[in-house]
Amino acid sequence: MITSSQPRKQRKYRYTAPLHIKSKFLNAHLSDELSKEYGIKTLRVIEGDTVKVMRGDYAGTEGKVREVDVKHECVIVDGVSEVKADGKEVPRRVHASNLLITKLNTDDERRLRKHTKGGKKE
Repeated sequence: MITSSQPRKQRKYRYTAPLHIKSKFLNAHLSDELSKEYGIKTLRVIEGDTVKVMRGDYAGTEGKVREVDVKHECVIVDGVSEVKADGKEVPRRVHASNLLITKLNTDDERRLRKHTKGGKKE
């Protein structure tokens, strides 16, 4: 828990936090439909979710989450990539706060039960 209001200490906390805390920094907003359905506004991004990029050079791009990098607090999305000088395509990392979840990966029932209001999907 951060008790200091100094930006440098808050930044240091985020950079040096253990992975189970950094995982909590990877929340993204849910689309309006999902938000109404589940009764929550944000949810942790996981592989298999379909997301839309809301900010940056790739704003408006939609794709599936291919990888979630907890250590660097970023997400790799299909369709968001750059071409290097040698012609090789490399994925561009996106921060979860710049994403909107449009379709959930429903493989994990526990995730849905845990994060919905009232403990279950209605």
